[in-house]
Amino acid sequence: MLKRVVITLVIFLLTACSEPVAETHLGQIKQKDKVRIGTLAGESTYYISANGELGFEYELAKAFANFIDAELEIIPFFSIKDMLNKLEKGQIDILASGLTLNKSRLNKYRFAPQYRSISQKLVYKQGRKRPRNFSQLDAPVTVIAKSAHAASLLKAKANFENLQWVETEEFDEAELLQGIIDGKFDYTIADSHTLALFRRYHPELSIAFSVTREEPVAWMLQQNDDDSLYAMAIEFFGYARSTGLLQNLEEKYFGHVRQFNYINTLAYIEAVRDVLPKYRDWFKQYSRSLNWRLLAAVSYQESMWDPRAKSPTGVRGIMMLTLPTAKSVGVKNRLEPEQNIRGGGIYLEKLINRVPERIKEPDRTWLALAAYNVGFGHMEDARVLTEKAGGDADKWADVKKHLPLLIKKRYYRQTRYGFARGDVAVKYVDNIRRYYDTLVWLDENQDE
Repeated sequence: MLKRVVITLVIFLLTACSEPVAETHLGQIKQKDKVRIGTLAGESTYYISANGELGFEYELAKAFANFIDAELEIIPFFSIKDMLNKLEKGQIDILASGLTLNKSRLNKYRFAPQYRSISQKLVYKQGRKRPRNFSQLDAPVTVIAKSAHAASLLKAKANFENLQWVETEEFDEAELLQGIIDGKFDYTIADSHTLALFRRYHPELSIAFSVTREEPVAWMLQQNDDDSLYAMAIEFFGYARSTGLLQNLEEKYFGHVRQFNYINTLAYIEAVRDVLPKYRDWFKQYSRSLNWRLLAAVSYQESMWDPRAKSPTGVRGIMMLTLPTAKSVGVKNRLEPEQNIRGGGIYLEKLINRVPERIKEPDRTWLALAAYNVGFGHMEDARVLTEKAGGDADKWADVKKHLPLLIKKRYYRQTRYGFARGDVAVKYVDNIRRYYDTLVWLDENQDE
């Protein structure tokens, strides 16, 4: 009798462990084989590109769905109010939209672990007198209704009693920034990561001052007594940190836009309009398996599209080829732009093909770009240092941290090829990524 009871208990426990209880939130997701994740549509969260669905939050949500072995249903929103309403009604399971924690939200919703931080910036158009604080504003601030930006203004009102603002549900954050450029609005507030992406194409947007310090960002869930999905979110973010997933996504979407130079960005956009048309057809013709915009971005970083460019070390031409490299790719006259572009396309493609096949894009290309600048051997040295330090030598996010070590004797004396300006190579790759992104956006959104 006792043996039968024990067997029955064991069967019950095994069954309970293998199948989530259907009444729990996680159990319901498992039964439907679908997790519904809401996000605001935007370049820093979720958007549809020529290559399909992309965005920091989208990729993170996709990884979470895989983690819990469920299909992802991504639900884009254009209104924070609508998104919060759907969460409260249980029509979506999680909000993954780069939303910050604040007092009012903490009282109404549950937050998964923090995974990044952002700050709020007051934005105006270049040419206008810069305000240093809210007391110097000469017009209302326009912000999204029910947003953290509106909450910040309400808090600031206690110290700046003349502060005025308008809350709108008609525009998203990107549209408000465009409205500043078009003169429809005088001031708005933008999150630092959204602004960094937007200023790649619109350098005339200026930051007046920081409205907040860095604030934690986290996914939001319903506030209830069901811990099943919340516990899984905690486990997932632990996994995402330990595996480098968060770091790699941060680098992919924001690692190259942290630094902004107004003069440089403006000069590049003007060059796209005035200089690039002379060479665009050759970039397209000789890009081979590459995206022609990438080849053009490399060329701008190398020479600012100057076919007669020359470095003190004797590197020449619009793609800045060394004499040995030029000979190896069949370039007889480095000052002849068509030849130089053709050679640069061949050389860059060769570098990408030399990167181990197991390394996936875009890391494969970023590593090859570093090699274009600092040499393939030095790039490999940086990968060796990365591996020795416990990092992932196949991920640009990790290698990027170790390339600058090649300028330090205690590190480069351990390597095969010795000293190299790895810090310059990192900036080189970041610049090309910005130029490439800007060129893609301009090419797709403007008549050139």
